[in-house]
Formats: sequence, structure tokens, C-alpha cells
Amino acid sequence: MRILVTGHTGFKGSWLSLMLKTLGHEVHGIALDPLKNGIFELASVGEICNSDVRLDIRDKKALDAEIVRLQPEVVLHLAAQALVLSSYEKVYETYATNISGTLNVLDSSLKSDNLKGIVIVTTDKVYENSGKNVFVETDPLGGKDPYSSSKALADKLTQDWSKLNSSIPVGIARAGNVIGGGDVSPNRLIPDILKAIQANQVPLIRNPNSVRPWQNVLDCLNGYLLLMDHVLAGWSGVFNFGPIEEDYHSVQDVVNYFSKHLKIEKWKVLQSHDNREATFLALNSGKARNILNWTNKMNFEESLNLTINWNSFISGNKDLKRVSFGQVESFLETQL
Repeated sequence: MRILVTGHTGFKGSWLSLMLKTLGHEVHGIALDPLKNGIFELASVGEICNSDVRLDIRDKKALDAEIVRLQPEVVLHLAAQALVLSSYEKVYETYATNISGTLNVLDSSLKSDNLKGIVIVTTDKVYENSGKNVFVETDPLGGKDPYSSSKALADKLTQDWSKLNSSIPVGIARAGNVIGGGDVSPNRLIPDILKAIQANQVPLIRNPNSVRPWQNVLDCLNGYLLLMDHVLAGWSGVFNFGPIEEDYHSVQDVVNYFSKHLKIEKWKVLQSHDNREATFLALNSGKARNILNWTNKMNFEESLNLTINWNSFISGNKDLKRVSFGQVESFLETQL
């Protein structure tokens, strides 16, 4: 199947491209330049794509032309300004990319005569955070920061667009806090820990008591692929993808695990009065389990182990493309 992935140079997009290729699909990607030393570069993800194009989804004319050229059967939309703290510094870029960019992707997708379905990825942070800790798909959308509110608006416009274009099934995926090898995004816990270790510095940790629904990127993306199958069967819908309650863990739990396995002797809490991120955030994924038969294959410790394993190969001159495909193949072969 010919599949277009927007944002394929990012962390999630790179792993998704590897999974799709392993499953035998024709993978095409459009995105901005990748971050240096991330999985896209180190695992040579561009080499496995049938096409690898640099394109800003805010450029509707260029996006139209590329979709006319590719004629994809499925569009998986992951491109975004995806960082909460960066959204305060790049307010216009965040809203333009996440709202207008998403609308462009939806509308431009109609340029493909072969289009069978669309999957739009938003985030667990789309929900209105009014004191509730665990969210279901029918909870109100909101957001107190530019990233969260822009993704909530993108989510809502996707739902409305889908009603206006009911002949094209559209799935919406909500997930967050994925971990895995090759993530180098700024202001993320595990990339920050690994960068500090590589620089022989003491890791600085924000909000150690905050609890997040940590899950491995492969588990999360497996949900997206099952949602894609659901969409191809003609169904639209919104789905949460998050771990079960036993795998809710604090930032400090993650740090302690890395400290034990990577022999980090000390770390410091970054003293800050910044309370712009929720202290507890989790998703109820019962709908995905019941309808898509999805659940995580890995628990908290297994997810961290796989992340540590991938990153351990960076300094060993290993073929990280082969390592990455190996992790994907092993994951796909694992039965629940």
C-alpha cells in the first residue's frame, strides 16, 4: 500500500516509517529537516523511504503538488510543532503548523484519486485539564499552553472536517510521552539524561513528582497502525493510546531506573516555579482495547530497557539501521 507519512523525519515518524517498511508498505515522507544525531540520521531512515521530501505543511501549494504526484492511498499525519515549552517561544509557528498545517494536510489529501483514509495524530494534552487525571475520548478538549490548545483545535477541526467529508474515513490518535531509541528532542526527560551523560554532566531534572503515561514508541505506533486498519475498513473515530494504570510512573521513577542501569551517581532537580505542565496526566484506552484489540506489549521496565539498549549502540559503531529494524521485527513478532 502506498502511504504518505508527514513528519517522517521526527522521532515517531522515523520509527513509523521503519514499521511500515517492515510490513511491506510503500513509504513516502514529507517533513522539515531532521534533528542532528536523531534516529532519522543515525538509522538512515531516509534511505528506506520510497521518497523523502523536505516540505513545510504550511505551504499549501507545495503540499497539493506533492500529493498529486504521489497519489497516496493513506495519509498518516504526524508533522507538528510538538514541544510544550517551545510553544511559548514559537507561538505563531505552533498555531500555524498545528492548526493550519493540519487543515492543509486534510484538504490536500483529497487531491489523491487513490485516497482510502487518513489518520491524524494529536496528543494526550488535548484534554481540558480541569483537575481530572485520567481522560476518555469524550472528555472536553482544551489546553492552557499554545501547544496543547493548538492540538486541541486541530483535533476539533479534524472531527468537523471529517463530518463534511464523510466519504473519507478519518481516525484521530491521541497519545503522548513515548520513549525509545534515537529521540533527541529538547526538553524531554530521557534525551536530556542521555545528553548529560555523554557530556559528563550531572542530569538536571524538571518536576520529578510529575506522573506520565510512559510507553515505548513501538507500542504507541502499533496503535496507530491498528487505527489505520480500522480506517481502511471504512470507520472513523477518536482513540486514546496509553498504558494500563500499573505502568503510570513518575519522572523520578524514570530517573531512578536510568541511574541504576547506567550508573548515574547523582542528578539534580532543576529548581523552577514553572507549573505550566500538568503534574498528573493519563489516558483511559479502553476503547482502543475493545474495538482495535490494542494494548501495550511492553511494560514500563521493558520499554526503558529497549530504549537503553538502542542508545548503547551509538558509541559502538553498530549499524543502527539494522539495530532499529531488529527491534521493529522483534516487536512485531511478539504475541500478547
